[in-house]
Amino acid sequence: MSTTENLPIDLQSVKGTRDFYPEQMKLRNWLFNIWRNTALQFGFEEYDACVLEHAELYTRKAGDEITEQLYSFHDKGGRLLSLRPEMTPSLARMVLQRQKALSLPLKWFSIPQCFRYERMTRGRRREHFQWNADIIGQPSEVAEAEIFSLLLMSCENMGLNSEEIRVFVNDRRILNAILSKINVPEQQQAQIMIVMDKRDKLPPDVFVEMLQQEQMTTAQVDQLNNFLSCQSMEELATELGGSQGLIALRQVMDLVAQAGFENYLQFDVSIVRGLSYYTGTVFEMNVVGKSQRAICGGGRYDSLLSTYGGAEIPAVGFGFGDVVIMDVLSDLKKLPTFDHQLDYMVIPFSAEEIGTAISISNQLRQKGDSVECDYSLKKVKKVLQRADELKVQKVVLLFPDELAAGEVVLRDMKTRQQENVAIEDLVSS
Repeated sequence: MSTTENLPIDLQSVKGTRDFYPEQMKLRNWLFNIWRNTALQFGFEEYDACVLEHAELYTRKAGDEITEQLYSFHDKGGRLLSLRPEMTPSLARMVLQRQKALSLPLKWFSIPQCFRYERMTRGRRREHFQWNADIIGQPSEVAEAEIFSLLLMSCENMGLNSEEIRVFVNDRRILNAILSKINVPEQQQAQIMIVMDKRDKLPPDVFVEMLQQEQMTTAQVDQLNNFLSCQSMEELATELGGSQGLIALRQVMDLVAQAGFENYLQFDVSIVRGLSYYTGTVFEMNVVGKSQRAICGGGRYDSLLSTYGGAEIPAVGFGFGDVVIMDVLSDLKKLPTFDHQLDYMVIPFSAEEIGTAISISNQLRQKGDSVECDYSLKKVKKVLQRADELKVQKVVLLFPDELAAGEVVLRDMKTRQQENVAIEDLVSS
């Protein structure tokens, strides 16, 4: 026997990951059901992909921070694989595989588990689930409007409102116009935007230093900070003129207002989104005062599919993680409570009644009821206490005298009232 077999096993979950006990699974399923049902209401179709992908799918776009956070390994065939850090590249791969057979536009959604090896803070883990919704093949701003409507209706279904959350919106073309205005060469702009995306997380002197490392002069940095302090699209328009990004973003905000969500959107020139594949509208959802990490983020990424060798296809989408939204709902005291779990608990009190208990339980289940059968044969008080803990609506007590008459005792766990009921009536009603 090897010495390692005598060592205690580490029973903690892997650092940065989570276990979902039944109470956490109820909350997770509640959230996932809101995501899924809202997407289906909007006509989206669900898809999925394997959590393993070729690492090249994520490293092809050089410069993205995500490439430094991959969980990667070589398999036994020598292939360099990675656990997916995000779903959008997998979506792009799947669309390109069947590009000629698919009828555009596509409206797809998924709820994948994603992995990133990164520093953990509140709202950030090394694994999380993420609701992804994307519209592929719709070039007009209608796609953004529908994506925003989907996102905000799901939030309202969670009990959130415009006094609590905002969608902070910008357009990458506005940022490109700003960088061009201060004479930053086009080939440097993508890398500088990666730095700009970190602005709110860095001390001002560190932010300046990082920009200077990307060959920006002190004068350019000062000019950039002046632009990033602009509070309105009108203020920017006086400097940038008829920027395509400003025109498109006004159209998006007008359409969202017509959808009934006007109070949720707020222009914010500092929104960048660090992934380099974004080409137009970009946005992040947060609480009103931005005291949290971003709850959700996304935008338009018209050039992503062409990066993998396909034609350029317009696309808009978002990723909505489960970790931060649960923190937000908890802080706002808007997490649900679950008052009802089971319709019935069937309780035999001797071994002779177990077969009858199994029969009654399965007949009730065939009707569509949820049923727990307690085979512990403990005293009534103990079993009823467990029924309360499981939030059972009614218990079915199998007492010998009543069974001999073809009856059971049915107890309402809320009112504490009970009555004799014929077994035939119970399983057929």
